[in-house]
Amino acid sequence: MRFLASIGAGGVMFMTPLIFHAIDFSAREVGSGLAVSALIGTVVRLLSGALLDRGIRCSWPVRGTTLLAIAADLILLQADNYNSYLVGQLLLGCAAGLYWPAIELAVPLSCGSLPSGKGYALVRSADALGIGIGTLIGTAAATLGTLRTVYSVEAVCMGAVLVLISLYPLQDGPPYRVLSRNSPEPGDQLPTSRLPWLLPLLPVLVISVVATGILALQQSALPLDLVRGGLLRPALSESHSSALIALQLTLLVSLQWPVGRWLAERSVAFGLGLSLAGFSVGCGLIALSSLFESGTALVLAALLPMAFAQAAFLPTATEAVIEETPPEHRGLAMALFSQCFAISAIVAPLAGGALLDLQSNGLVLWLLMGGACIVVVPTLRSLKPRYRATAINTDAHLPGKKQQRIDAVAGSPGNLR
Repeated sequence: MRFLASIGAGGVMFMTPLIFHAIDFSAREVGSGLAVSALIGTVVRLLSGALLDRGIRCSWPVRGTTLLAIAADLILLQADNYNSYLVGQLLLGCAAGLYWPAIELAVPLSCGSLPSGKGYALVRSADALGIGIGTLIGTAAATLGTLRTVYSVEAVCMGAVLVLISLYPLQDGPPYRVLSRNSPEPGDQLPTSRLPWLLPLLPVLVISVVATGILALQQSALPLDLVRGGLLRPALSESHSSALIALQLTLLVSLQWPVGRWLAERSVAFGLGLSLAGFSVGCGLIALSSLFESGTALVLAALLPMAFAQAAFLPTATEAVIEETPPEHRGLAMALFSQCFAISAIVAPLAGGALLDLQSNGLVLWLLMGGACIVVVPTLRSLKPRYRATAINTDAHLPGKKQQRIDAVAGSPGNLR
């Protein structure tokens, strides 16, 4: 399901700025539409997370996502003015808000005896492969001069997801989800404030806002920065710009599984630290590219650390949310984590578009983002695994088998990873 959804999303995410730039939308108009989409997504994410914590099956928000996304695609396929563009983006924001908390929570609920860290590495690999294929389709469409084909592709993919989830609902009903019991890590003393579960999660959320801000800028500001050119770096054509983005996503597809699986055996603080380092190096290289006539080579050099950073961040941060949150609050915690993407998608395109319009290049923008990565590194010291994320062994209910409760959402200190 994630693979199919990502094929459609890959083309739409990275090609939308180019599509509406081609019909004379300003960078500010493109960014504001993306920001409005993210803003409505913040509200819907909280609603989705609250419903998940109240016991709604993960399959239902995903079904709603498919219908909203198809409606948005039909509008954006024909949009030729700002109002139509805005309506389409609003529907996409609602779709994303329903989708992410549910599909992320479904991972540990469906892992069986597999550690959730490896589960997240696997599904993020499916995401990366799907987004890479979707962007390659968008690149081919840009070369043929039919960029809006990406909306048709997403509509077809969402229809396929709807059929698939109707035939094979996500495994999140009893006995997969038991929210009545949970156990912290041995020796942990939980704080006694009104929201004790939220406090350990704050460092993860701060780091995620910075990292997802860079991901949002890769979708909005980077394509525009490339087609406009830097101080000395020449402007690229739309097809060449989309080809560079497709190359980065190809690198991400190649790195996601080995990097995610490698980091699944290590602490989340280590993985997030590597991610921040990669983002900082990548942003620095993109900033420097603006200062040279051959700066496109530096953009190419930046693709590897950026892809590595993204491959490290996505599964590690999601696993960190699970480890830092008690089971009965994981639906809302996933919604808050997903809000980081939404907040970044609101602020980053607006700020990035404004800086690009003001300075006509991305030098300051990428320097600021590289510096932000360095600033949040000290928050890593507070991260530690407080709860286990394991799953119910399917043999637990067979006659003659020893009952093994390794609940996907009720961590047990007796079952070590």
